[in-house]
Order: sequence, then structure tokens, then C-alpha cells
Amino acid sequence: MSFRWGTLAATVLIALGVTVAGPAEAAPGGCFDREAPVTYEEGRLAPIPYALVEAGGFTPIADRFTAELCQAASLPAAQQVVRQHGALLWRTAVERAQGTRWMGTIERYDDRPLYWSRLIGTRDLRQWRPAFILPATARAELIKTFEYAARGISSAAFPAGRAVTRVLVSGFDPYQLNNEIRRSNPSGAAALQLDGVEYRVGERTVHIEAVAFPVTWSAFDAGYVEDAFGPHLATRSADLIMTISQGVRGEMRIERWAGAWRGGSADNNNVGSPGPVPRARHWPQPQPQPEFIETTLPYQQMIAAGTTPWPVRLNPRVCEWPAGTRPDPARVVCHDNGPTSGAQAQAGGGGNYLSNESMYRSNRLRLALGATGIPGGHLHISALVYPADPLAVIDPAFAADRAQTIEQTLALVKAAGAAVS
Repeated sequence: MSFRWGTLAATVLIALGVTVAGPAEAAPGGCFDREAPVTYEEGRLAPIPYALVEAGGFTPIADRFTAELCQAASLPAAQQVVRQHGALLWRTAVERAQGTRWMGTIERYDDRPLYWSRLIGTRDLRQWRPAFILPATARAELIKTFEYAARGISSAAFPAGRAVTRVLVSGFDPYQLNNEIRRSNPSGAAALQLDGVEYRVGERTVHIEAVAFPVTWSAFDAGYVEDAFGPHLATRSADLIMTISQGVRGEMRIERWAGAWRGGSADNNNVGSPGPVPRARHWPQPQPQPEFIETTLPYQQMIAAGTTPWPVRLNPRVCEWPAGTRPDPARVVCHDNGPTSGAQAQAGGGGNYLSNESMYRSNRLRLALGATGIPGGHLHISALVYPADPLAVIDPAFAADRAQTIEQTLALVKAAGAAVS
């Protein structure tokens, strides 16, 4: 890895007004093997990430988690620790984002303190050396339990009542961090702003629940998307589902099509390989698997809502291989006319990265469960532009731009919810 710490990190720490322990001092050493392997993503933990955790006010939560993990004398005790602290991390991030809890020195629209705090937790779980025997399968289950709690997946629940419209949305972690460690993701930040929000539409209440997905192929292969949306689709407790991610600069795009192909661009663990979107574990699948799935979001009402500052449009783009030519790169054809009969997917309108796959997986499951009356689709929101000064983690222009993009995302989700009320 080639990250620019040194003088850059020291200057950033001073600019944020925080004093942070380095990686070696970040957690008590008594029950951790700091030489044990971690993921590539967790390996990015260094002064700037720690500074962002501190600036968000999350350092005491991270410290408490590592301390209580060291005190866990059995697997059941450890399970309780990871459930409670994962849930505390998500709940605290939501409250901070929505302005009901004041903490830290960085503005409330910032999703980065949660992201790096969560990685501290998974890193510690990976390097934890308890006093009892911990099989690899049990450790993996502890990490999953923590992740699902700290991403809002475990806590997503809707109120009962006939006069309630229930909307379930997802955002993403920051990504492409190798060359820009300051990255935020406005979709993940929007998820924090949306979780638990209620508003009135006529005689009905619209209730929104939100989750945040990792930017890793392995998590998608493990079923994060299906586990997040599946229970609510199976029970029809959701009335609309929407996946959200960061797209191109200056536009809000409602993607018309998701494709059944992953391009394999490097994820946050710096791995990826192309191929068909794998089948979901432990969940039903349509037979045969569709090459493309079309949005059923109320996009006309979302566009007509007149949100600002960015233009909103339906993106009809698809890229496909004529039948029998996949994966020959020379045979790919892209156009705005919708899928051709018999063609094989190469990309949906939003590409063939994890954004496209989040739409494809959630809506593939929606079709498999027969929940065709529940609208579903994907919203790509405007990309962020980072401060020109490489020493600035945040500046007023960046903060204002991110806040505007997030607020427009909230307005578009609310317009979608209102359309199905």
C-alpha cells in the first residue's frame, strides 16, 4: 500500500484539532495479536482515519469495545459484546447525523467517522486472542454479527399499522481510498440521515429504514444485500426498496436497468474478477436468472418533484453482448434502447460495479419472492469533489456540496415514498 502519512498526517491531525494514538497504541495490547493478518481494507487504518474517528467523537466507543472484548470470558459473552457495540455504533452515527446527538468537531453530514470506527472493530475482532478457544468459524460469525449490527441491517424494522408506507433504502461505504484517503460516500451519509425518518403524506405516515453496504465483492457473495432486503420482501413489510450509490458528478440518475454481470473492478480489499453475478446463498432465485432487471421505482414522480441542485433523469443505458459472444470485449454494444432479445448483460446503466449489483441482487430477490407489487430500483447520486488542498480533510465548499447532495437525496427518497402512499 502507498499511503502518504508522515508530514501530511501530522498536518491533518493539527487541522482537525485532535491528538490521536497511532495504530500501535490504538487498543490495549493484552488480548490482541497485532501481527495477526487483517484485510487490505483494515490495513488502511493509520493516523488520518484515527483522526476522523476522533473528530466524529467515536474514539470512546471504539475504546470501550476493545476493552469489553478483552473482558469477554466466553463465546456467549463475546456475542453479546459485538451485538451491543455494533448496534451502539450504528445508533450513535444515526443520532449524530440527524442532529439529535452532538459529539465531535466535524460536521454531522460526515460518514467517515462511522466507516473507520467500524473497521477498527472488525480489525480488533480479527486480531483478538481470547482466553478460550475460538474456532475460525465462530470468529467469522462474530465479525458478521458486528457488521450487520453496525450497518443497520440487524435493527431495520418497520412499525405496524395500515396507514404506514414502509421504505427500505441502502447506501455504501467510502471507496477508492488508495489514492484518496479522505473519501466520503454521500450515499452512506444519506442512509444515516434517512434511517428512522417519518413524514406525513395526506392521511398516511411514510417510515424509512436504511442500511449501509460494504464495497467488497466478498460481502455481496456472502449475501449482505439479500439478508438486508430479503426479510422485508418475504413478509411484504416493505412497500418500496431503493439502493443508492455515488455516481457521476453533477447528476442524479435513476437507473432503468441493472445487469447480471460484474466487471470485477478492484473493491476496498483491492480484489475483483469479472463474471456473472453469483447466485444468492440461502435465498430463492428466479429461473432462469434474468440478464437485465428493469426499475419499477416511481421515477416520473421523483423527477417531477423538482429537487435541487442537480438535474434528475432516468438513465436508459445498457451494455450487452450479442447472444453467445460473452465475454469478448470487442463484441460489447452499448445503447439507450433497452436490452436486445437474447443478448447477455455486460453493464446496466450504472455500470457493472457494486452499485449495479446492489440493484440487481435486491430486485432479483424481489422477483424470486413474488414481491412484484413492491417498487424497486437504484438511484445514483452526484459524486463529490474534494478540497484542492491535499492537507484539508474538509473545507466549507466540500461540506456545502456534500450537504446539498445528501439533502437532495433525502428529498428524492421522500418523493418516492410519497408516490406509493
